[in-house]
Amino acid sequence: MLYYALKVAISAFIIVAIAEIAKRSSGLAALLASLPLTSLLAFVWMHVEGADSANIADLSGQIFWLVLPSLVLFILLPLLLKQGMGFWLSLALSVAATVLCYFVMLPLLRKFGVQL
Repeated sequence: MLYYALKVAISAFIIVAIAEIAKRSSGLAALLASLPLTSLLAFVWMHVEGADSANIADLSGQIFWLVLPSLVLFILLPLLLKQGMGFWLSLALSVAATVLCYFVMLPLLRKFGVQL
């Protein structure tokens, strides 16, 4: 139980730290947020818990393909906000477009033999 609490605390600390840094420097916060910290933490936790290299490699490869549709959020959200659309509507539309891209990407990956 202590191990899980440590995992949650470290993960939460990173998120809070990035949010606090963003108040002072959006560029530095963007740099930190763009790092694949969640993925790195997952790889480390898997390794510590005894996962074999093949499982970690599979996860890494699958993350790569699923990052692609998530980029839609980061393209669409600033465009909508700069057009004067409200934050919540912009966020909702960006998330909806991202979900749609996932639904398009998953069958495409299967068609080309990428197993998720």
